[in-house]
Amino acid sequence: MKHYLFILNRTNTMKSVSLSILLLLSSFCIHAQENSPFTTGFEETIPSKILGQERKIWIHIPNSNGGNKIKDRGHYPVVYLLDGSENFNTVVSITEHMTESSLCPPIIVVGILPKDRVSELTTGADKELPGVVGNGEKFMSFVEKELIPYIDTTYPTTTYKTFIGHSLGGLTVINTFLHQPNLFNSYVSLDGSLWWDNQKTVKEAKTILPTQNYKGKALFMAMANRLERGIDTLSVQKDTSGTTALIRSNLEFIKDLSKNKKDQLRFKYKFYEDDNHPSVRLAGEYDALRFIFDFYKLKIYDSELKNPDFKLDSLLVTHYKNVSEKMGYNIKPDESQINNLGYQMMGTKQFKKAETLFKLNITNYPNSGNCYDSLGDYYLNTGDKTKAIASFKKALTLKAIPETKEKLQKLLNEGKNNLLNSSTF
Repeated sequence: MKHYLFILNRTNTMKSVSLSILLLLSSFCIHAQENSPFTTGFEETIPSKILGQERKIWIHIPNSNGGNKIKDRGHYPVVYLLDGSENFNTVVSITEHMTESSLCPPIIVVGILPKDRVSELTTGADKELPGVVGNGEKFMSFVEKELIPYIDTTYPTTTYKTFIGHSLGGLTVINTFLHQPNLFNSYVSLDGSLWWDNQKTVKEAKTILPTQNYKGKALFMAMANRLERGIDTLSVQKDTSGTTALIRSNLEFIKDLSKNKKDQLRFKYKFYEDDNHPSVRLAGEYDALRFIFDFYKLKIYDSELKNPDFKLDSLLVTHYKNVSEKMGYNIKPDESQINNLGYQMMGTKQFKKAETLFKLNITNYPNSGNCYDSLGDYYLNTGDKTKAIASFKKALTLKAIPETKEKLQKLLNEGKNNLLNSSTF
């Protein structure tokens, strides 16, 4: 399998299937260029027995993992993107920005490049496209049985998966949400083409939604503004023209979804008054990922940092327990995050809080030499040289840290000198 680097620069080409639905079915291509420093990922070609063809995918490994697939550096949730050539660069940029801002964990992004887009992202047929028969079920079988297992086997993934689609891709996302709700943890439909095949998906939803429990699942839906002057989302529901079919279909689906008050689904939708069908993607992708991971950000107030009696370690344990429950697997606070907080508390003479933080880090990362080095610094600052020596020795058994070795040697030399001085008298 060959890997190719590609960049953020892009050129747009429109593919029209029919004039009346040109905007809905448009796709864009990103052209590879060589020798550019602005790389976002790499390309792989994987064989599919189900589809009887080879498929190209674009993959981004988090920058925090060095951009490679070494599994011992960490494991990450995955975002699967339909129309990968259109959505990949924006979602990579969003996830990296959110990760740097501590708004979400580092994320692997997988962009699925289309081949026969209209057929793959639909089921049934639509009167406006005679001769086109949807093979969406076959395509999703490839995603479920070949693509996801390949990604999980090859890359450092966790069990948390997000599915994002725009236009016909949004239709596929909603179809998957209805018929395979456990395939992904969160679903994002951006101006989904729910009008397809005489609103087939919307009609199916009327019988499926009342029977489902979506505990642990999240769904975000974005709708662009394609309304005429003087028309709003309420009055448009009385319209019957084809030009409003997309938004009416989405609004009807949302109305049916809201009827089941006990489905435990985390759901949000947003109407983007100032965006059209193409532009809603970027705003919708960002808002969707902010919504999906709204539980991830750790909030610590200055008053809590300054309060010597506030238990920062308890706050951290509680927060990451909640994050773990939402993600479905154990997530620990980042080692450097706790380490920095510990030194911050030590710098303000809140030694008890510093001690609990350094010890929490050792509990979470018992094989980290750096954690024991930090605890040694705490003991050194509080005058307990015996425990400082023990901590530094432990750190060096785990990792050869020159700075730790230097601090330990200084303490041992001081001990020898004190012993010699006491022997003199």
